[in-house]
Amino acid sequence: MKIAVLDDYHGVASTYADWKTLGDDAQVTTFRHYLPEGPERDAALKPFDVIIAMRERTPFPASQIAALPNLKLLVTTGLKNNSIDVPACTAQGITVCGSAGSAEANLATTELAWTLLLALFKNLPHEHESMRRGQWQTRMPVPVHGKRLGVVGLGRLGAAMARVGLAFGMDVVAWSANLTDDKAAEVGVKRVEKNELFATSDAISLHLVLSDRSRHVVDAAAIDAMKPTAFLVNTSRAGLVDNDALMRALTTQKIGGAGLDVFDREPLPEDDPIRQLDNVVLTPHLGYVSESNFRAFYQNALAAVQAWKDGKPVNVLSK
Repeated sequence: MKIAVLDDYHGVASTYADWKTLGDDAQVTTFRHYLPEGPERDAALKPFDVIIAMRERTPFPASQIAALPNLKLLVTTGLKNNSIDVPACTAQGITVCGSAGSAEANLATTELAWTLLLALFKNLPHEHESMRRGQWQTRMPVPVHGKRLGVVGLGRLGAAMARVGLAFGMDVVAWSANLTDDKAAEVGVKRVEKNELFATSDAISLHLVLSDRSRHVVDAAAIDAMKPTAFLVNTSRAGLVDNDALMRALTTQKIGGAGLDVFDREPLPEDDPIRQLDNVVLTPHLGYVSESNFRAFYQNALAAVQAWKDGKPVNVLSK
């Protein structure tokens, strides 16, 4: 049984789970670097019976599935993966299973959202580089106290984001398509309409699940409505935002800046123009990355392979 572990950027898959328990017939190969779409990826993955995918780093549309005739089991870290064409897998006789992460992983994303937001308010990237050049106090920091925080999506992560904002003394408002006044009040914030949130907030943080309904929920009109000093933070999914509209707003300084952990193309190409902007703070999709989460991912993925091998697959995904 040949097993491929994809996108192990940190090189931890081999130590976070004991793959030897699968037996001598299991050959585990880890790929530390992203395999570009096309013939190179097809050739690299064609020999494998089992593939373990790290979240949505490598997508598996029907065309990719068709190029993998030996594949019998596809395990994704996480219990949901919109980048896998599950019906195509089913049609080809491939079992798709999920593997859960650690309980605190979601809140780590909120921590990163606040890291990005505070970095924007306090001009940390610019001041850090200025200090390295021997300069001193080059930009005016902005306090968060008294500012309005707009939270788009008030689920578990959005609610955690809101509570921190309240602790900082911010005026916190929230919106999502199905949010009610009562639900917002449970978190201690006010529900407003989408237009008001984007037009009046000093900082906006996105915490929605990407779907056909939510794709480009932050469209050109929403971005145009933002204050010229406002910041946008996205630690959820790049598809929530119209990237062309955001780039126009950033390059023309129509808004104050953005903190981004997710991108339309990942890994972000080295020559992507957003890397050159000085009003952005960029991180490489770190929101869910932690030792405890990855240990749980890989150990549960190992358990999923063993269960499938025993003829009793667990956490089987279907659509």
